[in-house]
Amino acid sequence: MSTAPGLVLSPTAQVGADVTFGAHVVVYDGVVIGDGVVIGDGVVLGKPPKLGKRSTAPRDAPAALVIEAGAVLGTQAIVFAGARIGAGSIIGDQAFVRERATVGPDSVVGRASGVDNDVRIGARVRIQSQAYVTAYSVIEDDVFFGPCAMTTNDDTMARHPKGMPLRGATLRRACRIGGGAVLVPGVEIGEEAFVAAGAVVTADVPARKVVMGVPARLVRDVPDEDLLERWA
Repeated sequence: MSTAPGLVLSPTAQVGADVTFGAHVVVYDGVVIGDGVVIGDGVVLGKPPKLGKRSTAPRDAPAALVIEAGAVLGTQAIVFAGARIGAGSIIGDQAFVRERATVGPDSVVGRASGVDNDVRIGARVRIQSQAYVTAYSVIEDDVFFGPCAMTTNDDTMARHPKGMPLRGATLRRACRIGGGAVLVPGVEIGEEAFVAAGAVVTADVPARKVVMGVPARLVRDVPDEDLLERWA
């Protein structure tokens, strides 16, 4: 284990072999860190969530944070208790991943991006800088999520009845979301679909379709030569 000055490491944390800690890292109780993980300066791991009185997020104490082997956490990243970071994934500088979110193996959460509570992210996903993935969203394998793109989960903007469930977006395998796109609550983006930069998606997008505009409209099919299998 390699450490820089200022490490605050809970005695109940589990640290694997060949882990590297940057300066002024804080590791809370119960965190599990796999072999070969690299942790940048100022990272906070296992932070307990603090919920507002009107928050709809579950209030049960989350499980321990688990960071699997070979993951990299950039400077000042914050990963909450109950999250799980897959093997070989990268959490960028100043990014945060909230409680009960999962990030699959070999995925990237870009600089200053936010992954909210109860989000499920698959393998080899690319979330670019300053993107926002709202609570209860699902992102399947091999999705590209562009810079400053965002999902939303509350049509009423906090004017809904108590107990009404929030609905994140569902992004199917290998779809691509352009920079600055906005996805309204509950929409589904089909497998290998393409959402152009700046689009506002207000309805489901079928598989292998290209949409653009405000609101987004169907313009054509995704051609065979653009499918992931041609680029993997």
